[in-house]
Amino acid sequence: MLKTLPRTSNNIKSDFWIDEAIWGHRLYDEQTPWLCFMEFIGVLNSQYEKGRPFIEEQFNTLNYNPYSRIYLRNLLFNNPYIEVVNRDYEAHNDGQKAWDEWMKLAEQNFAGVDYPNLSYLQDNFNSFGDFYETIKFLQTNTIEGENNKRWSSQFIFPYGKECLYEDLRINGNRVQNDRRFFGRTGEILYLMLSRSKKGNEILEYLESSILNSNSIYNRLAQLLQPNYGHEESTKDSKGSYLPYEYLSEYTDMANDWVNIFRCKIPAYDAIPHIVSITGLHMILYFLNRSRDVLALEPKTEFVLEILAPKKTIIRDLASDSYIDNNNLSRQALEKYVRSILNEDRWKELYDKPDPFYEAQKLLNDYFLWSSTDEDISSENPDALVEELVDRAISRHKQHVNNFHRVWGKEIGLSSSRNSQRIRYAPTDNLLKTLVLTNVPDRMEFRDFLDTLYQKYGFIIGEKQAVELINLGQADQEAFSENALRLEQRLASMGLLRRLSDACAYVENPFAKDGV
Repeated sequence: MLKTLPRTSNNIKSDFWIDEAIWGHRLYDEQTPWLCFMEFIGVLNSQYEKGRPFIEEQFNTLNYNPYSRIYLRNLLFNNPYIEVVNRDYEAHNDGQKAWDEWMKLAEQNFAGVDYPNLSYLQDNFNSFGDFYETIKFLQTNTIEGENNKRWSSQFIFPYGKECLYEDLRINGNRVQNDRRFFGRTGEILYLMLSRSKKGNEILEYLESSILNSNSIYNRLAQLLQPNYGHEESTKDSKGSYLPYEYLSEYTDMANDWVNIFRCKIPAYDAIPHIVSITGLHMILYFLNRSRDVLALEPKTEFVLEILAPKKTIIRDLASDSYIDNNNLSRQALEKYVRSILNEDRWKELYDKPDPFYEAQKLLNDYFLWSSTDEDISSENPDALVEELVDRAISRHKQHVNNFHRVWGKEIGLSSSRNSQRIRYAPTDNLLKTLVLTNVPDRMEFRDFLDTLYQKYGFIIGEKQAVELINLGQADQEAFSENALRLEQRLASMGLLRRLSDACAYVENPFAKDGV
């Protein structure tokens, strides 16, 4: 297993430190790729304002100051009465009456502030109608659209830093930080990119498109906030932990970000592709760390079915591939805990007067598990390890074990469409992201398939599936037809041109002039 960095006093202690030791603190299934990006950009903005973006002075001591933006969030997501007031305003065209009526209702129902003062809004907007239209526009830019999250966990597109804020639980005037939807996966992403050696290249784009953005959409968000969004944030947020000083996966992900930025498309179009490719790299990181613990070959592979009208052998292989990968994290967890049985210190504890007590101390040293005698009926030290395995698996199944399944579906990598089994079957959106990420201008189709295999382990055509074909799991024709379906699909999306019977090129429509 790869050498990991020590925990510091900055890191949060949990029931035991096992998932975190392998994958970091933490990969969290309820935090979708979009919310991971939103948490990340909030961390980056805080460090940018401190003059140290993508700089780790000491490993795993990240300390940042997120915004709360209580006024903006109330106006956008805790403001149902604005519809009633606006209907009355449209009927009678009495602007002052509309302001007075809405402000009375708003101040009575405003949450998170003891004595809200909304008078600034009349100064910032020419009319109540303009105010209403601004609210409606920004609401249509809610991340992940229609969802059932509470209002204090709704987020809008990051047009600028005045659109950035943390996840909160707000009950009346009581405001609490919440880790349900900002579960630290964005912090892990920030640390990965900080260690990628590509921070300056990434910052160059995000600085102009978000951190220093003066776009009209960001200015609208400013108008909804006191002092035009200027907010002093004094609360410290800390506790993130990324176990590995450097991995090639960090740089691979950063390079893909830079490739998308070089396409010269607006941030509104580019960031969804950044979110998708980030989700893919985080899945690769998750599976590769599992394989490392299990001492398997380092390359994670995915058999991808390019959707066919009828069921094919590729669908079964894509499903089997999914199941194999989905089981890796639990297997890694079990092996990681049981590896203590091979340690010299464990073997030596049997020669001591109280082996069970010594085992408890050792498990606390290795895994931070403060067990008690009531945790297990037997005084056999090995039985204590098995108890920890059971508890670790139970905790793992709650969130980390679901990461591959949830994120795969979110980015369009996995699907159960036309089948009862989940398998790898990429959506058009993910395929477009892969083209923007990997094709600087144009690329021969066969080279494109090779690139996807080398970078991400995607098995699509017969060349990438040589091992499976040699094992007799499928014939060459099945994978040739799978590749042909991808070619046809890319052509229908305007991303591929066939110049002759023997030559097809994948084309990046946003990089015609090269980069």
